[in-house]
Amino acid sequence: MMPTGRGEAPLAELMAGSPRGVLASTWADVSDAWLGRAVLEHGVAALLLIALASTLAQFPGLLGARGLMPVEPFLRRTRFRDRPSLFDLHYSDRFFKVLCWVGLALSAVTVIGLTARLPAWGHLSVWLVMWAIYLSIVNVGQRWYGFLWEMLLCEAVFICAFLGPAAQEPSVFVVAALIWLLIRVELGAGLIKIRGGAEWRNVTALDYHHETQPMPGPLSWYFHHLPKVLHRVETGANHVVQLVVPFLLFAPQPLRSYAALAMAATQCWLLLSGNFAWVNLLTVFLCLSLVADSAIGLEGFRPEFAAQPGWWLVTVIVFAAVSLALVWQPLRNLVSRDQKMNARYNPLLLGSSYGAFGTVGKQRREIIIEGCADRGEPWLEYEFYGKPGDVRRRPPQVAPYHLRLGWQLWFAALSPHFRGAWLDRLVVGLLRGEPALRKMCRVDPFGDTPPRWIRVVLYDYRFSTRAERREDGAWWVRSNRRELSAPRRLAR
Repeated sequence: MMPTGRGEAPLAELMAGSPRGVLASTWADVSDAWLGRAVLEHGVAALLLIALASTLAQFPGLLGARGLMPVEPFLRRTRFRDRPSLFDLHYSDRFFKVLCWVGLALSAVTVIGLTARLPAWGHLSVWLVMWAIYLSIVNVGQRWYGFLWEMLLCEAVFICAFLGPAAQEPSVFVVAALIWLLIRVELGAGLIKIRGGAEWRNVTALDYHHETQPMPGPLSWYFHHLPKVLHRVETGANHVVQLVVPFLLFAPQPLRSYAALAMAATQCWLLLSGNFAWVNLLTVFLCLSLVADSAIGLEGFRPEFAAQPGWWLVTVIVFAAVSLALVWQPLRNLVSRDQKMNARYNPLLLGSSYGAFGTVGKQRREIIIEGCADRGEPWLEYEFYGKPGDVRRRPPQVAPYHLRLGWQLWFAALSPHFRGAWLDRLVVGLLRGEPALRKMCRVDPFGDTPPRWIRVVLYDYRFSTRAERREDGAWWVRSNRRELSAPRRLAR
């Protein structure tokens, strides 16, 4: 038996034989998932690094002083207690970049394993600094950072801070927090589907989803053309894994490990079928953190754990108390008929509710921005990274990188509600030839000389059939063109 240090194992031993003995035995094996815990730490740090790299590349055009939704006016309109951020202390575009680079450096150090070798206080400090930096960005990121994976990453980074260094046995309280987070992600997604569109209840959702999802990937065309019976199997398996399997996370090992591996497998399926930023990979890492080393025959990797410092036990007890205090709202949301798909309950983005695709669209629409050098000249199309445009361009692999503008353009095509002033600023910025916005275009047909006129049009898109694809090589077919905004130019 491996040494346990001064963790919670003695508590489980005292409870053995009592009415709570079964529950205690469920948690007595926390050190048996050491390898999965290491995967979680390295994986979360790697995803944070990717998230910060995407922020660094995209913030000038989205949030910078000349961006579509600048940070400074937002800070003037909001209160610190509502959206706490380090930028409330000071903001400039340069300071934003500095914080991103600090976060990138700490993430890289953690990915290569140096943070895990620090003493407990150093490990805790590095992770909390990374959490504070990303929380600060998300809290000023407005619509660009309003997705579930931003909240989920913030919460995962915060929990990782309390796992402790590699030589220290993880606390039972932190393992419980990981299980609760995974239940909110999986069960929340399952329940929102059952309560949402009829297509989930009659198992037809995946007849449409692969085609109409925000950012299809290189295999999405093939997934869409699977036989209908396989779409039914996909949907039914999704319901089982999201609505039934999460309850097995409360079971003793190895059953808990098998449940976690089943959920990880479905997330890998989603990874192959579309681009959903880092949410699928992050959920895989959360699942693997609960897989016992002995369940997969790798218990030989587990080290001997050192004794925990006394202050650390106090720290994890405080963590447990905070986590317990945040349980009620997401739990109430899970059992509510009016379940919210993604909801934050506090400005620290802890204890949030998660869910995805409560309904599935049956038709795909795409906004296309066109420009021309002058009246009478041909209209040329701008293309944006990751977003369908050219019908002969195969949908690219983007995830776990996140292209925020492309996602918002998908929403903007759905309804005027999602457009707002930012789309107008995008048109004006392209007319002005703003460098930060031009960098966000995969194809800028006008180079260094911006167009004189720009208009916004809307098309219906669908995946080509196999016959259409063989005929002209197109991945998409588009039709029903209509104008969203008339041609406009800059006032002289």
